[in-house]
Amino acid sequence: MSATLDTVSLLADRINALEESSTLAMTKKARELAAQGHKVISLSVGEPDFKTPAHICEAAKKAIDDGFHGYSPVAGYPDLRKAIADKFKRDNNIDWKPENIVVSTGAKHSLANVIQVLINPGDEVIIFSPYWVSYSEMVKLAEGKAVVVDGSFENNFKVTPEQFEAAITDRTKIVMYASPNNPTGSIYSEAELRAIADVVARHENVFVLADEIYEYINFTPEGHFSMGSIPEIAERVITVNGVAKGYAMTGWRIGYIGAAKWIAEGVEKLQGQVTSGTNSIAQKATVAALNGPMEPSMEMAKAYHRRRDLVVKLLKEVPHFRTNVPEGAFYAFPDISYYYGKSDGTTTIENSDDFAGWLLTTAYVATVAGSGFGAPDCLRISTAASDESLVEAVQRIKDAVATLK
Repeated sequence: MSATLDTVSLLADRINALEESSTLAMTKKARELAAQGHKVISLSVGEPDFKTPAHICEAAKKAIDDGFHGYSPVAGYPDLRKAIADKFKRDNNIDWKPENIVVSTGAKHSLANVIQVLINPGDEVIIFSPYWVSYSEMVKLAEGKAVVVDGSFENNFKVTPEQFEAAITDRTKIVMYASPNNPTGSIYSEAELRAIADVVARHENVFVLADEIYEYINFTPEGHFSMGSIPEIAERVITVNGVAKGYAMTGWRIGYIGAAKWIAEGVEKLQGQVTSGTNSIAQKATVAALNGPMEPSMEMAKAYHRRRDLVVKLLKEVPHFRTNVPEGAFYAFPDISYYYGKSDGTTTIENSDDFAGWLLTTAYVATVAGSGFGAPDCLRISTAASDESLVEAVQRIKDAVATLK
């Protein structure tokens, strides 16, 4: 191929229009610096630092020995779909049958499937912000329009029912949110979700896409509540979950939806033409995860809670950082906008992208700019790391910002 050929122009417009995942981009840069010999503390990736529990790994080994080596059904093995339906009833008070379940290659795949199945060009998707970086890009890929509604710092980054209703138009098809939230760790309470559901009930053409992947990492006394359990709108709520976060199974790549049968059938139809069924061995391991003991997940959640307390305490000692108290997940999300316009004599910080890049190259701490999450004044810090790494990382941040004038 000619060296002068403009290869970018040969790519499809839909690909050129997509933004690179900011979390993956920062993780890549951190790995490059580490490969050069720098002692990088990586707090950029949203990945548990625990091993998958032993009983789940044993189930995978047994599946190999038992010969589950072939293609799996597109929507998932029957025993897994039943285990998911049972989990929805047990943990979420959601009454779905196995026919309402579709298993996919991670919760990200599940979200993308639903958006592709429901969104026509020009349809609007209301996204509660801050949001996970891929939400808006998934909508863009489906030729929909992302309508971002901002939750304020003062309201713990949560969107109010009044804000939500004001954003609805005759083109609104989906509202999507995550609770517990990535990147803020905020959790919508039962009362807050019921108030939002009241708005949905008044707009019969609006569907809810509820991302509950951090369900088990919840530090509130009230615990988790699922909007899909509200009977008045249950048929219009698509609940997405998976095993990556709560069971430390990120690499196993299993996500799933619970939805009205016609939506599940649409997702199965799409998946049948794109990926077919997901990994057979991982599916059998997931059966063991969902049907097995929860003690390992609860122990991990306790560790994340302790780390949350540690990191929030430390961040409050960093001058001019404004930090909320996350209620779940494993992130801190401080507002660092005080430092915009400040300089260390070499680099001037103009935005969160500058700040995250500067922090990586000067302090060797990998974080992620809030701009990719719809919150350009903030910085996402993963707390899925050892206590020692977290203490050292925040000290490096504190030392670094002291050089900004």
